[in-house]
Amino acid sequence: SNSSAESLDRLYPAVGSTKPPRKRTTSQCKSEPPLLRTSKRTIYTAGRPPWYNEHGTQSKEAFVIGLGGGSASGKTTVATMIIEALDVPWVVLLSMDSFYKVLTKQQQEQAASNDFNFDHPDAFDFDLIIATLKKLKQGKSVKIPIYDFTTHSRKKEWKTLYGANVIIFEGIMAFADKELLKLLDLKIFVDTDSDIRLVRRLRRDISERGRDIEGVIKQYNKFVKPAFDQYIQPTMRLADIVVPRGSGNTVAIDLIVQHVHSQLEEVRAARSLGDLLTMCLVFRAALASAHQCHPLPQTLSVLKSTPQVRGMHTIIRNKETSRDEFIFYSKRLMRLLIEHALSLLPFQSCTVQTPQGHDYEGRTYSGKQITGVSILRAGETMEPALRAVCKDVRIGTILIQTNCNTGEPEV
Repeated sequence: SNSSAESLDRLYPAVGSTKPPRKRTTSQCKSEPPLLRTSKRTIYTAGRPPWYNEHGTQSKEAFVIGLGGGSASGKTTVATMIIEALDVPWVVLLSMDSFYKVLTKQQQEQAASNDFNFDHPDAFDFDLIIATLKKLKQGKSVKIPIYDFTTHSRKKEWKTLYGANVIIFEGIMAFADKELLKLLDLKIFVDTDSDIRLVRRLRRDISERGRDIEGVIKQYNKFVKPAFDQYIQPTMRLADIVVPRGSGNTVAIDLIVQHVHSQLEEVRAARSLGDLLTMCLVFRAALASAHQCHPLPQTLSVLKSTPQVRGMHTIIRNKETSRDEFIFYSKRLMRLLIEHALSLLPFQSCTVQTPQGHDYEGRTYSGKQITGVSILRAGETMEPALRAVCKDVRIGTILIQTNCNTGEPEV
């Protein structure tokens, strides 16, 4: 009927319209820059958490939530809602879409004509998924493949992810492997009506991925629906929690968040009180005796206290010093400090020719590039000095502060 045609027209662009480049969900942070701001706080979804040591490991094992369900069931939306509701500072979202296998030339041709089944377990690299999730749960840094859905291949560059308080792993086949199930602390199945999923898939694949309606329906009938009936829906019985209606079921999501909180509290309570006390005593003892009768670390370089440096310190520390003088001599001192730091960088011998035609035996920086990182807020005051002596230097910033509720550092 005309009314049906008009309602269907709203789901896809007009024939002949310019199609945008095809997009897919990949393992990523849920926003750019990599943090998620809610009405009450900021949640970090990427980067290296402050509790990592120099070996890339952390003392806490992450809590892993598995999110399964059919295509376009609302898994990513539910994951975002859980992230926003959880009272934890660091969350990582890992998507199965990053772990599609690389297709052969014949399979790529099939994919171009919507004849390749991306909704079958064999389409995913489960060995890599399991190895990655194991490392991530243990707090080790991992490399995540970047999958190009236009060429159906992995790009040369990989991206780095780190563990977190909570890891959310989502995908249509999240519960399809026995070894993978063992890594999930909580399994959630998002159950959405098939008609709603089809409408969402039509809207998404046509408007976001540049497909035509015939190709979407063909792929749905040939692969998506049979795969859901055979491989995805049977895994619902393995789930700890089933969320009917997906993101519309706020009651279920609230219960999930409460359950995760209780699980995290049990993990914290499981730690031995004696071990915690011992750790505190050892740390305090080490802090109290730091540098007493011990040489300073080799990585620490101290600017030589010359009469000039001592004179500037005197002016800066004098309570009678005016604001303008304080700023002027602070900048001078910072400039000397930066110059001293630059002298510690690697240099190599080189020969140049002077305007008079003579050879000059000099030195040149042997590194690739200099980058300054200021740790806010005090470090920011030294940026002008660095820019003054390093032409076109790249500057990064880090803010480290203490969470008033947990006492843990936040970056």
